[in-house]
Amino acid sequence: MPDDWTFGYRADIGYTHGYYRDLSPVMLEFALLSKMQSCRVGRPLRYLELGYGQGLSLNVHAATVPGEYWGTDFNPAQAANAMDLAAASGADVRVLDFTFEELAARDDLPVFDVIVLHGIWSWISDANRRVIVRIARRHLAVGGILYISYNSTPGWSAAMPLRHLMNLHADLASGEALGVLSKVDAALAFAQSVVDSKAGYFKANPAVADRLVKIKTQDRNYVAHEYFNAVWQPMPFSDVAEYLSEAKLSFAASANFIEHHDGMNLTVGQQKLLNDIKHPILKESVRDYMVNQQFRKDIWVKGERPMPPHEQAARVKEHSFVLMTPVADVPLSIMGVLGETKLQEEAFLPVLELLASNGYAPKTGAELMAGPPKQNHAQIMQVLALLIGSGHVCPTQSPVQRKLAQPTSNALNASLTANAEFSSDAMFLASPLIGGAVGVTRFQKLFLKSLKNARKTPAEWAADAWSSLEAQGQRLIKDGKTVETKEENLSALLAMAVDFHGKRLPIMKALGIAQ
Repeated sequence: MPDDWTFGYRADIGYTHGYYRDLSPVMLEFALLSKMQSCRVGRPLRYLELGYGQGLSLNVHAATVPGEYWGTDFNPAQAANAMDLAAASGADVRVLDFTFEELAARDDLPVFDVIVLHGIWSWISDANRRVIVRIARRHLAVGGILYISYNSTPGWSAAMPLRHLMNLHADLASGEALGVLSKVDAALAFAQSVVDSKAGYFKANPAVADRLVKIKTQDRNYVAHEYFNAVWQPMPFSDVAEYLSEAKLSFAASANFIEHHDGMNLTVGQQKLLNDIKHPILKESVRDYMVNQQFRKDIWVKGERPMPPHEQAARVKEHSFVLMTPVADVPLSIMGVLGETKLQEEAFLPVLELLASNGYAPKTGAELMAGPPKQNHAQIMQVLALLIGSGHVCPTQSPVQRKLAQPTSNALNASLTANAEFSSDAMFLASPLIGGAVGVTRFQKLFLKSLKNARKTPAEWAADAWSSLEAQGQRLIKDGKTVETKEENLSALLAMAVDFHGKRLPIMKALGIAQ
C-alpha cells in the first residue's frame, strides 16, 4: 500500500526535468489573443502552479516574467530541487511542499492572475479536483487565466485496458523488492507477451499495440508517473467544464496553436457540422470526437469577453516576435490530424527571412505585415500562429519586462549551465525575451560556459567540453557505440561547436541567453 501522504500518486521516484512552454504567461496571453479572447493579467503578475514536478517551469517563469510566484508539489524530493533553482535565480518565488488541501487552507494565499496545472488533473482523486476548483473560485482574479492539461476521452478510451493490464501485472506478479522501474519493465514485457499471443483485444485495436511499442521507448520515470499511479482518470471535456463552472470559469482557447486551424485538422464536412452547433460545450466535445482527442491543453478565463477583430489587429501590430530556428531548418510543412499540410512558401518564407534579419532581433507585427509581401492582420496571424505552434517563433515581452528579468534569468542560467558538467537533466535555459525557456543540449550548455569564461573559438569550446568528459571517465556515444579515442571525441565535439557557433549562438544572443 502507498504511504498515506502520496494519495496513491507515484512519489517514490522523481518526475522528469521537463519544461512546459504552454505554462508561460506570455504564451498563454498570446494564445488568447490568437482566439480573440480578452484577459486581465497585470504586471508584475501573481502566478500559482499546482503540482510543479521538479519545478523547472515554475522557476523559469519566475526568473523570466517579473512577478510573485507560488507553487506547491507534495513530493519533498521534487520540492527540494525546485527550492535549489529558486535560490539560484533569486526570483520572487515561494516553493511549497503542501497538499492542495493544505494550500487552500492558508490564510495568506493571495489572488492570482494566472493559475496553472499541467498533467495533474488526470492523476488525482475527485476530492483533490474539487479542492483545485475551490482554489480557482477563491483565488483566481476576475479576468484571470487558468491553464489545465489532462488526458481526455475519446482518444484514450481504446487504450485504457492496456494501462489496466500493465498495472495489474505490476500489482500482482511483481514483488516490492524489485523496485518501481523493474516492475515497470516487467509489466511492459508482460503486456507485449499478451500482444504477441494474438489476443483478440489487441487484434481489434492494433493502434493500442502500436502505443505499447512507443511506451517501451520512453523514459522509465515518465512511464512510471504516466501509467502506474493508483489514480488515473481520462475525462471528457464536458466533465471538466462541469467542474470548472463552479469556479465561474469559461473555456477560451486551446494552448495548442495548431488546433486553432481547423483546415488542417477537420474535413470540410466536419467543419460545417461544427459550425452548425451553437452550444460551446457540445461543440468542443464533438470536435474531440472528430480528432480523437487524447490530451487537452485548455485555457479558461474568469469572465469571458470576446475581442473585436480591430482590437486584435491593433495589438498584433504592437506585439513583437522572435525566430527560434535558423531559416534553413524550418520545414515549410506542418503535421495536423489530416496529415501533412504544405505551407505557402510565398507567405511564410519572407516572414522567416525578415525575422532572421538584423541578428534575429525581434520584429513587430506591424513590420511583418508591411512585408514583403504585404499581409493583413488575419493573414499574418495565421502565419504567426502556425510558426508559434510548431515551435519556430515565439511572442516576446516588452523591453521593460526583459530588462527587469535579465538578472534573475542570468542567475538561473548560471546554475543550469554549471549542472551540465555532471548531468543531462534540465536541458533548457531561460530567456527574458520570450518569458520562457529554450531547449539546449548538454554540450551547448558547456559551450556557453566556455564562452562566458572568455573562450572565444569553437576549438576552445570543444577542448573544454572534452576536459569535462575526460575528468569523469565519460565518452561520446555515436550511432549507439562509444567513441573511444581522445581524437575522435574532440573531432565530434568540434563539429558540434562549429554548428552551434553558426546556427544557435546568434539566436541565443537575441534571446538574452548568451552575451
